[in-house]
Amino acid sequence: MDFDTMVQQSHDELFRALPASFGKQEVEFIEKAYLLAEEAHRPQKRNSGLPYILHPLAVALVVVTEMRQKDVSIICAALLHDVVEDTPYTIEDINDRFGEDVAFLVGAVTKPNKAQVDNFQHILGSVHDDIRVLILKLSDRLHNMRTLAGLRPQKQWKIASETQFFFAPLAGRLGLYNVKSELENLAFKFLNPSEYDFLVKALEDDRERTRNSVESFMKDASETVGREFNGAVQWDIRYRKPFSIWREMQERSCDFYHVPFKHYIRAVFNIHEAEAATGQELNEQYVVLRIYSLLAGAYREQTGSFVNYMAQPKANGYRSVHFRLLNPFGGIEEFHIGSDSMREQSYFGCVVEGKEQWLKRLTTVLKELSEDRETLMPGIHDSLYNEDIVVYTLDSKPVTLPKGATALDFAYAIHTAVGMHAKYARINGRLASVKSGLKRGDCVEIVTDENIHPKNDWLDAVVSYKARKNIQAFLKRQPKLKYTLCPHCNPMPGSEIIGFSDAQGSIIIHTRNCPHAIRMASEKGHTIVAVDDFTPDDSILYPVRIQVVCVDRYHLLSDIIECITEGRKLSMTSLSTSNQDEVVTCDISFSVHSATELSDTISLITSIKGVEEVRRV
Repeated sequence: MDFDTMVQQSHDELFRALPASFGKQEVEFIEKAYLLAEEAHRPQKRNSGLPYILHPLAVALVVVTEMRQKDVSIICAALLHDVVEDTPYTIEDINDRFGEDVAFLVGAVTKPNKAQVDNFQHILGSVHDDIRVLILKLSDRLHNMRTLAGLRPQKQWKIASETQFFFAPLAGRLGLYNVKSELENLAFKFLNPSEYDFLVKALEDDRERTRNSVESFMKDASETVGREFNGAVQWDIRYRKPFSIWREMQERSCDFYHVPFKHYIRAVFNIHEAEAATGQELNEQYVVLRIYSLLAGAYREQTGSFVNYMAQPKANGYRSVHFRLLNPFGGIEEFHIGSDSMREQSYFGCVVEGKEQWLKRLTTVLKELSEDRETLMPGIHDSLYNEDIVVYTLDSKPVTLPKGATALDFAYAIHTAVGMHAKYARINGRLASVKSGLKRGDCVEIVTDENIHPKNDWLDAVVSYKARKNIQAFLKRQPKLKYTLCPHCNPMPGSEIIGFSDAQGSIIIHTRNCPHAIRMASEKGHTIVAVDDFTPDDSILYPVRIQVVCVDRYHLLSDIIECITEGRKLSMTSLSTSNQDEVVTCDISFSVHSATELSDTISLITSIKGVEEVRRV
């Protein structure tokens, strides 16, 4: 087939796919965009040698058929999306010929330069209140991934990496499951070709091995349900994709053969057909639970396997019911039950549910990401890559958080001030640390205290971008030690110290009796320096641990605690005691501002009746 025929066929396919609601004027406007794109790209070829115009035609077709867009501007922008970037035409030319709306969309997906971090920032910053920018960019990326084989390996790896890191998670955030899944698997195919090929073959082998038993069980199940719903329910077996299996292998640290449930049986009904079959007025939730009831009554259910995503939908809007049944062949099969409208929503979330709702979920985080170039890349990972869970406030307000989130993430999601002063949590009514992990459906309460502020270890206890960004910003504002402290002797202001300068000019401080300092003095005496400005600072605390040995008596422990907390106004972080033959040993951890404060505290504890020995550990 010659190139002109290929182009004409692609052109005709696109125009046949245009919504039937388009009138003559709208079709002519899209044709005008095509003619400009064809003229602008006429000298250009893709790496495969094919005419370049085939790419914008294919992107426009994806926009219409797979993204289900019925907006003339985005279809024109799809045809023109590379004109400004790759030809002499400018945004002003697009604006003059097609108006501000088309020009905005083309400008939003035109790369500002070759630095990918800037391109990501540009895309996210262009979203504003228009999700079409993301739909257009995902359509472009989807066709580029489908035709990636024509590029050299280094370029394939670069584009596939961007896709797996940014574009596939973004599609997931928009509820575009089919797009997300295809992008993930295409990227995986080019990033890990050997593993991809192995998993494709292993999945096919597994399918052949289990086909007869699964199909037989599905047939029995469909007949069980069909006696009541008379053909209103459609059944099929859904097989997981290689990337989904690979990701679970990583999470479980196992091989392919130990990944459970490589497929599931899906039952999908149409509510109108279900009503016709039963002669009753029904709602979707009733039908889903009735199908579950019929199956659970006919077969043995695996205990604890029931998950109701209708009551607690996933963040991408997915609604369904999952459960597992023991089949007659000694295996366990997973079932997913839902309506056809639920299935549509899981595949085309932002398209079928309403763009405004999805924008509300996305706009804040995308705006925060686009503002800070330095934190953009880790922020993308934290905000987009993780799967989501939904938890609830005390007044049943849902809060969407990344999988693996803690009560601290929840606190920051409620309000920055709540996160900054989070003292403790109550999860499902039970007292818990703010670092406690959350599960889907948890009800969470955060109690704050103005005297509580973020600590360094909070960073290890959060996964959300907002929490991490605010904690890091607070910690950066805190006074920093000008020195490095020896981790063996743990010096503090007021102790007898000595310093050593290293090759980079930094000064490492030791106590004078530190064995490491004594060894260094004999080896590198020329690096010894005086340290005169290592002084106490009210905002800097030094953790210490002491051991107290004493004779047991009534009220002894209370006196020791009161000595530290009331007598010296210090906060304890841990306390452990043991009593052997009336001799009590207490290990106590707290923080002080200086060696003098520690010495005064030890003296005060020593004066307590029954205390025999106090020493720093």
